[in-house]
Amino acid sequence: MDSVVVEHIFKTYRSGKESVTALSDVSFEVKEGELFGLIGPDGAGKTSLFRILTTVSAPDKGSARVEGFDVQKDFRQIRNIAGYMPGKFSLYMDLTIEENIQFFASIFRTSLKENYDLIKNIYVQLEPFKNRRAENLSGGMKQKLALCCALIHQPKVLFLDEPTTGVDPVSRKEFWDMLKSLRERNISILVSTPYMDEADKCDRIALIQGGKILKIDSPAGIISTFGKIIYAVKGENMYRLTLALRDYPNALSCFSFGEYCHLTLSREGEGEANIRSFILSKGFREDGLTIKKIEAGVEDVFISLMKEA
Repeated sequence: MDSVVVEHIFKTYRSGKESVTALSDVSFEVKEGELFGLIGPDGAGKTSLFRILTTVSAPDKGSARVEGFDVQKDFRQIRNIAGYMPGKFSLYMDLTIEENIQFFASIFRTSLKENYDLIKNIYVQLEPFKNRRAENLSGGMKQKLALCCALIHQPKVLFLDEPTTGVDPVSRKEFWDMLKSLRERNISILVSTPYMDEADKCDRIALIQGGKILKIDSPAGIISTFGKIIYAVKGENMYRLTLALRDYPNALSCFSFGEYCHLTLSREGEGEANIRSFILSKGFREDGLTIKKIEAGVEDVFISLMKEA
């Protein structure tokens, strides 16, 4: 059985006299025990979808089920079997680590002792600071505490809305390691993130932009269908270089990617020499100029799909 089923969900918000479409005909499913990623930038509709799936808000049209329960008719049952970690830290700042966990455990009529085995690998990192108030925790520690509270009632499905945003790289890695261990317990996990490099850590991903799903597949499957040529280019004045390369013949796109810009071409045969010649003709210096052909990543595919959409 699929743990999560989303069918033709629509959601619109009112902003003054205008309406803003948050979700437009969104459909997908999450398999039991799967780590499913919802990948997209801020404003793509990720949080709106999570709020619907966790029964915080209702869709305008369409339906969704979590473990067979309807998100509108069976909201009480869903709240007992789902764990939810919202994007904004929402625990009690004036309570300690231990008090926050005990509070959430009491809501579900359980205890830390009863479910210790499930959160043990996370809680052992928090236990030395269990008497510290939440307001005095680092971003990574708050993240671990929020995950403990979301797991304390042994949920069957876990919803994590941008859990690694604003967290240091070490804590990000630790967090994904935790998710992998939870997946081994057959907990279905739906996680959203704006970080394209986290896509590879998921079994399958859905690329979302403007409230619409652009593509759903495994990360490798999404990349394998790309079929375009990409060069990574670095040189002086990267902003001006990126703009100049957008006028290169057969260029489909050129966007910043770390210290490089990625130039996507419509066909093979251009070659590094032609690109170099074009750049020099625009007044750029040879010194420090780097051009190399690379394999596509999820972000390259995402940019291409946005342009097509």
